[in-house]
Amino acid sequence: MVMTRKDVGEILLSKGAITQQQLSEAREAQRATRGDLGRILLDLEIASESQIAEARAEERGMQFVDLTKVKIDPSAANVLPERVARKHNIVPFAKMGNQLMIAMTDPDDIMALDEVRLAARGLQIRASIATADDVAAGIVRAYGGGADGASAPGGTDTLPVAAQNPGATTLSGSSDMKSLIAQYGVQQDVATAEDDTDAVAKQAEEAPIIKIANSMILQAIRDGASDIHVEPDRRGVRVRYRVDGVLHETMTVPKYIQAPLISRLKIMANMNIAERRIPQDGAIPIRSENKDYDLRVSCLPTIFGEKIVMRILDKSNVLIGLAKLGFLPGVQARIEELVSQPNGMFLTTGPTGSGKTTTLYSILNKVNSIDKNIITIEDPVEYQLTGISQVQVHTKAGLTFASALRSFLRQDPDIIMVGEMRDLETAEIGVEASLTGHLVLSTLHTNDAPSAVTRLVDMGVEPYLISATLIACLAQRLARKICPKCREPYEAEVSDLYRFGYRPENKAEMERVLGPEKAEELMGRKTITLWRGAGCENCRQSGLRGRLGIYSLMEINEEIQELIVRRAPLGDVRDAGRANGMLELKEDGLYKVLEGITTPEEVMRVVFTAGA
Repeated sequence: MVMTRKDVGEILLSKGAITQQQLSEAREAQRATRGDLGRILLDLEIASESQIAEARAEERGMQFVDLTKVKIDPSAANVLPERVARKHNIVPFAKMGNQLMIAMTDPDDIMALDEVRLAARGLQIRASIATADDVAAGIVRAYGGGADGASAPGGTDTLPVAAQNPGATTLSGSSDMKSLIAQYGVQQDVATAEDDTDAVAKQAEEAPIIKIANSMILQAIRDGASDIHVEPDRRGVRVRYRVDGVLHETMTVPKYIQAPLISRLKIMANMNIAERRIPQDGAIPIRSENKDYDLRVSCLPTIFGEKIVMRILDKSNVLIGLAKLGFLPGVQARIEELVSQPNGMFLTTGPTGSGKTTTLYSILNKVNSIDKNIITIEDPVEYQLTGISQVQVHTKAGLTFASALRSFLRQDPDIIMVGEMRDLETAEIGVEASLTGHLVLSTLHTNDAPSAVTRLVDMGVEPYLISATLIACLAQRLARKICPKCREPYEAEVSDLYRFGYRPENKAEMERVLGPEKAEELMGRKTITLWRGAGCENCRQSGLRGRLGIYSLMEINEEIQELIVRRAPLGDVRDAGRANGMLELKEDGLYKVLEGITTPEEVMRVVFTAGA
C-alpha cells in the first residue's frame, strides 16, 4: 500500500494547531495565488513561524532546531565562510566528527546545499530546519553583527536570487544606522560639494554608504513599515517610517551623509543622479529573509535637497480575502452578491492610502475563476494574481488608463478593473464597458460613498449614464486595531458616544445601526465598557497594532437612480442611501468600537472631518 505524505497543513491540523476551516481558507488562498501553503498560513496569521517550521521539518523527515536554545560552536562557524552563510541564510551550529550541522529555512534550496558542501571540504552536511528570525539571529551570533560577508566586491549586496527575482538586492545584517556611521568611519570630509557629481557618485558606491542605505531599508521592513521618508533639513536628514498609517521619526543622520545617501538610493532605483531639478520615479527590487519586496521610489527636489519617499510592497503578500478586511457580515454578503452580477460599475472611494486597491484585489480574488476573463489596468501593478491579465500604465509610451480600456473592450473581457478613474475619458469608457455587458471595478477619490455620484457628474459623465451603470459605491478608511497583547477594558461615559451620532432616546435609529440586541443593551446606561491598549513592546507602547477597514456601502436602488437623473442635492442622495440600509463611516466605526476592535479616538482620527 502506498503511503501519502502529509503536507504542512495536514500536519498542523493533526497537531491541533489549526482548524479544518482555517486550513480550507488557506488552501483557497493557495489555489488563487499558487503560493507556498506555509507562507500563506503565516501571512493569514493562522499559524506561527515556529509551528510552520516544525511542520515543514516533519513533512520532509528532517529535524527542527530551536536556535535560541542552542550554543553555536565556533569551530562550525570556522568551517563555513561567512559569505556563504549570509548568502543562503544558513547557520552552522555544531561540528561532530566529520559532520557539519547546519540550520536553514529552505531545505529545498539544492544550490545552497551544494555550495555548503563545496565550502565544507569533504564534511558530511546534516541540515535541520529553523525559523527565519532564528537563522538571522544565529548568523549574527556566529559571525558578529556586520554584513561584510554579504557584500559582493565593491560593497554591493547583489546576490544570488536571479532565478527568483532578477536584479534583486539581498539585505541582511546589522540595521543600526547610528552604529554603522560610527563603525565604518564616515567622516565629515565625505561632504564633497553636491555639484561635483562624479565625487558624490563615487562616495555612493563606497561600502559605508551602501551599508547605511541597506540597513535603513532592512529596518523598515522588519518594523512592518509601508513607507520610508528620507527628508533633508537645514542641519540634517530626517528618516521617518510609516507604520500602520502613522509616521514615526526613526532618526536624523548628519548633513554630510545627505548627498552620498540620496545618490545611493537613486542609483539603486536606476535614477539619474546628475539630475536634481525635477522629480523622478524608480523602483528597487529587494530580497530580505527569503521574501521579495518592491520599493517604489519617488524623488522630489526641495529647498534643502532631494527628498526620497519609498513605498514598500511585499510581493509575497497573500490576498487575505474579504473576510479578513473588517467588513460586517451583512455588508460582506451584499458585496459578494453585487460583484457576482454580469455587468455594472462598482466603485471604491476614499483618500490615498485607505486600502481601496486592497479591497479591489480581494474582490478579484473572490470572483476569479476559470470561466471568467479578467483584465486590469493599474499604476502600478502592486500584486500579481494568477489567472488575471494585468497591465501597467506606461504614460511615456502612450499606454494610459483610457487607451488601455479601449483595447480591453476588444479582448472579450468579463470583468475589468481600472486602478483609478482620473478623468472624463476614462470614466466614459468605463461606463461604456459596463453598458455593453461587463463588470467594471474602479476607485475614486471622494470622502464618502454618495459623493462618488457628484464626482462623476463633475467629471462630465451624464447623470442618466451613471444611473444606468452604477450598482454600488463603497467608501472606506483604515483604522488601527487595539493591540491584542495589552488589550484591557475600561469604563467610559455613554455620552462619549454622542459624537458618533448615538442618541439613547432614538431607539429605532440605534437598532438600525447596532441591531436590536446591542441597542437594547445600551438603553438607559450611563457608562459602558470599552477597550484600549495599555502599551507594550509588541505595539511600541502605542496600544495599537495592525489595521482594519471602516466601510460605508451605498447600493444603488431605483430611488437613488431617480435622484441621480434629477441631479438631486448630495444630502438627498445620502438620505436615500441610509433609508436603503447604508451605514455611514462613523456608524460602522461605532460598531467596531463597541466590539472592542478599535478605539473611539482612532475612529475620530480617520473618519471625522469638519461638519461630520
